[in-house]
Amino acid sequence: MKRISEILAIHFKKWGVNHIFGIPGKPVTPLILDLHHNGIEFVLSKHESGAGFEAAGYALMSNQLAVVIGTSGPGATNLLTSAGQAKASHLPVLFITGHPSIQDSGKAIGQDSTMFGTDVVKMFEPVTKYSARVERADTFKSYFQHAIEKAYSGVKGPVHLSIAADVLAEHIPEFEMDLPEVIYPIAPNLDQCKNLINRPGRKVIFVGKGVHSSRAYREVKMLAEIFDIPVMTTPGGKGAFESNHHLSLGAYGLGGTEASSAYVESGLDLMIVIGTKLSDMSVAGLTPSNYPKTVIHFDMDQTFIGKTIQVETLPIVGDIKTNLNALFEKLNYKEINKMTLHMDDHKLIEPPMEMKSPMSAVEAVKVMNATLDEDTIIFGDDGSHTFYAIKHYDIKMPGTFYFDDVFGTMGHAIGYSIGAKLSNPKAKIVCLTGDGCTFMHGTEISTAVNYEANVIFIVFNNGKIDMVDTGMTLHLGKAVGTVYQTMLDVQKFAESMGALSFKCFDAEELENAIEHAKVANRTVVIEAMVDPLEIPPTTKRG
Repeated sequence: MKRISEILAIHFKKWGVNHIFGIPGKPVTPLILDLHHNGIEFVLSKHESGAGFEAAGYALMSNQLAVVIGTSGPGATNLLTSAGQAKASHLPVLFITGHPSIQDSGKAIGQDSTMFGTDVVKMFEPVTKYSARVERADTFKSYFQHAIEKAYSGVKGPVHLSIAADVLAEHIPEFEMDLPEVIYPIAPNLDQCKNLINRPGRKVIFVGKGVHSSRAYREVKMLAEIFDIPVMTTPGGKGAFESNHHLSLGAYGLGGTEASSAYVESGLDLMIVIGTKLSDMSVAGLTPSNYPKTVIHFDMDQTFIGKTIQVETLPIVGDIKTNLNALFEKLNYKEINKMTLHMDDHKLIEPPMEMKSPMSAVEAVKVMNATLDEDTIIFGDDGSHTFYAIKHYDIKMPGTFYFDDVFGTMGHAIGYSIGAKLSNPKAKIVCLTGDGCTFMHGTEISTAVNYEANVIFIVFNNGKIDMVDTGMTLHLGKAVGTVYQTMLDVQKFAESMGALSFKCFDAEELENAIEHAKVANRTVVIEAMVDPLEIPPTTKRG
């Protein structure tokens, strides 16, 4: 017989979960102690949302389950945003929240998480794949098994268990459970897919962040090269296809390149959509007048297929990597034939940069592009800063750039980058964020310092919420509530938390700061002062 808290800790250790994120509270302290006794490091985050983001980054980098713990009441509600973000990123994160003694339900108790107080189980339902309250020890095994199976079934995602303090402490017969073995079926309509691709006509492959989830980088490249089809990425698909490939058109939608826009506007017979919901950010600039005649849509989830681009659409539902490899077998392609087609006729030469003071955000991204190593993994936060990178940062290796264009929590990339670094300490991790995101979740830089998660944080600072400021000004004629009356001094803020910090006003200073950061072997924050009057590449969105 073992306590439920012990059984949880034993399973997490067995599954290779070596770091668990959260903030303690009385109902969950027994679990935190048992994690410690089983050699699992409990990472004390600075806010529960930050803890949830860190767990998501851990899951993304390790490609396995991650765990985050919060106490009852506000500890649980503070996790809701990070659960929504993990769901948008399709990451298997187990959210465990505490609860005062279940025997006291119905009484007036502090931080009540039942229907008599704040019913967190119901709150978590829309932002997770499964949410349940464990009220009896004899139901724990079943609920735990359901939660883990749901996290891994179909489209992966977060799950939530609210476990009362007295239930956590109860003894039950010990049991052993393995993580689910995921088997992906092959879509039944790949013959139709083959026939459509083999038709003559002008084609494009449109790649989203589902390619990151499936790790289907090689397969997407094969598809492009076998059929000589140009590739463009959604904002969230940035990093799934290398920029210097002769078939790359760069990004489309917000932050999109002139090359991709020109190619789409010239007319399309077939668009092969791979791993994207086609959100408004992804299709900004696409109108019915330049819709493709036909779409083939590869995705794990059928929910949004055919909803955005309403033309003849063939859904290929299931794991992208599995179905593309099955398609190649049907095509009888055993080797990749290297093509000699070059896309120079589709790419437009950009005008030379005009030097500005302070530096332009475009210039800052180009410094990053020239200075960071090709295997550096960038987590882009939500804001104009990342859209500059979506347009101007070159991907040298697939799987080295992550951005969410669906849920879009400001500041989430700060936590994602920390969790990713703790999952893989040898990886070169950079977080590209802004002053607005840093105002929201920048205290997690302290977590990076405390646990030696040596991320390089590059913060674009222009004293405002830039993307909203630009949108309000362009579409409503005036921006209100978008400019900070007192700018954040990122350098001093970072130094107060123990990070090595630099403030840069020009390209040379930024380049020198990045070079120092690469060899510093500690958490580094680089503040790039960028032009507040520069127009970001986000104006296509209505």
